[in-house]
Amino acid sequence: MTDQADKTFRPESTQDYGEDPTGVRTSDKYVSEYIRGFVDKWDELIDWNQRADSEGRFFIDILKGRGKDSVLDVATGTGFHSIQLAKAGFAVTSADGSAEMLAKAFQNAVEHDVMLKTVHADWRYLNRDVHGKYDAIICLGNSFTHLFEEADRRRALAEFYAALKHDGVLIIDQRNYDAILDSKKFQTKHKYYYCGDQVTAVPVHVDDGLARFEYTFPDGSKHNLNMFPLRKNYTRGLLREAGFQKVQTYGDFMEDGEESRPDFFIHVAEKLDDE
Repeated sequence: MTDQADKTFRPESTQDYGEDPTGVRTSDKYVSEYIRGFVDKWDELIDWNQRADSEGRFFIDILKGRGKDSVLDVATGTGFHSIQLAKAGFAVTSADGSAEMLAKAFQNAVEHDVMLKTVHADWRYLNRDVHGKYDAIICLGNSFTHLFEEADRRRALAEFYAALKHDGVLIIDQRNYDAILDSKKFQTKHKYYYCGDQVTAVPVHVDDGLARFEYTFPDGSKHNLNMFPLRKNYTRGLLREAGFQKVQTYGDFMEDGEESRPDFFIHVAEKLDDE
C-alpha cells in the first residue's frame, strides 16, 4: 500500500483498439483506455462543483445513517468521492486499477488539502492488495461495467464482500443501460453524474454485450470507453447471489420508481450476516 501511485507506470500515449474496436470485450482493457490525456480531461466531464450540488449529501447520509466510519473507495478515479467523504470525516482508503487515475486523485487531494491513502488494486484480487475490513465499500462512476466476463463480476463482488465487516454496506452504481438497450436511443438529463456541459458522451455502438461510448472535449479531442451494459435487475441478482441480504436501488438519488427514466441506478447492498 502506498501513499501515491507507482511512478514507474508508463501509460499508452493513445488509445488502441486494433482493427475492430467493438470486438474488444475484455475486463482488463480499461487500464489502457485511461491514458494520461483522457485522465487529465476527466474532471471536465465530471464538473466537481455541479456534481457536488446535484448529489448533495446522498452518500454521506447513507453511510452516516448506518453508523459507518471506514470506507474503501474501490473505483476512486480522479478522487471526487474519496475527497468528499474524507472532508466529511470518514476514514477513506482509495483504490483503483488505473495508476493514471490514482496519480490524478492524489494530485486533486493535495489541491483540496486532503491526504489520500491510495492503493493500486485489481478488484478480482482486492484482498491481496487491500488489507483489513471496512464498514463500507463504494464502487461508483459506472466503474463496475468495466468487467466484461461474468466470472470476473462474481469474483469482484466476492472480494468486496470479504473486505466488509459483518454488517458492512456496498454502494455500487451503473448507468441506466436498460433504457439504452430497450429504446435503442440515448437520452441524458446531463444533471447528476457527468455534469460538464462542454463535454459530450454518447454511445457509438450498443448491443447486449457492449456499450461503446465516445467522449468529445472542448478542444476537439475524442476518447472512448468500452463497457458492459449491465441491466438493473441482473446487477441486483448478482449482489444477492454474492451474499448481500438487502439490496435497495435508487434512480438518480431518488427511491426506485420515483424517477421514470433515471440516468443512473445506485444499489445499496447490505451484508447483514451473523459473523
